[in-house]
Amino acid sequence: AGDDATLAAHRGGGPFNTARTAARLDCPTSFLGMLSTDAFGSGLADRLVEDGVAIDPALRTGLPTTLAVAEVDGEGAATYRFYTAGTAAPSLEPAAAVAALPDDVAMVHIGTLGLVLQPLAGALRAVVEREAGCALVMVDLNCRPAAIPDREAYRTSLAATLTHTHVVKASVEDLTWLFPDTSPAAAARGLLELGPKAVLMTDGSRGAAAVLAGGDLEVTAPAVRVVDTIGAGDAFGGAFLAWWHRRGLTHDELADAGPVGDAVAFACLVAAKTCERPGACPPTLAELGSAAFGLPAQ
Repeated sequence: AGDDATLAAHRGGGPFNTARTAARLDCPTSFLGMLSTDAFGSGLADRLVEDGVAIDPALRTGLPTTLAVAEVDGEGAATYRFYTAGTAAPSLEPAAAVAALPDDVAMVHIGTLGLVLQPLAGALRAVVEREAGCALVMVDLNCRPAAIPDREAYRTSLAATLTHTHVVKASVEDLTWLFPDTSPAAAARGLLELGPKAVLMTDGSRGAAAVLAGGDLEVTAPAVRVVDTIGAGDAFGGAFLAWWHRRGLTHDELADAGPVGDAVAFACLVAAKTCERPGACPPTLAELGSAAFGLPAQ
């Protein structure tokens, strides 16, 4: 929704956007979640398949598709309202999620409303607990205060999940809302102490910082003409994982500032490119070129 009160429909959602980004960057990707059998849900499934995402683990339900309304300001920044009660996405049960997991999972990405809405939040925690011993687990906080009725309860639940997490992505806005009495940098350092090996702190056009046990590093974002910021954070997470996969790295290397810095720089590039187009529309590998990974073309 814009200042002219017009509405435009875009397929989206944090995990959906992240999966599309990783797949568009030639990273083998599967989507595990609950999709509606309604027209919106079928459209989501079709778009995932078009972008190369395997949807075999996805479950289907007759419940309606979960909706979000994004209001975009003059600088392209979006605020959101969510319509979740009785809808598809939050209805995923823990046992069903674990049963649907593919074999040989190398990376798991969760976040956004999946950390809040039940029974989905319990399902994602069960997945993380199942896979954390062998797969790299990334959590994108992507806090939506309008959907979080109890900040303290959310922080408690988040802390339990982060004990099984290797890398956290959090925006400055996320950290400011979660920990209003401390600086974002100190808040990121606090999250690191809960168990992750790296906290990636994004700050819009100013770029991102990686908080590691051995110190912090900062990366500048490329300058682009912003249409809107919808999906930029999701694209950042998907791009980070795609770069990590392309390099053949695991969670063991997350303490190394060298590859982390390179992966963050690539993620900033992909997020910036996403801001150049309306809705969540991440770039493809063909648009970026294999050289963007810093590796020879395959």
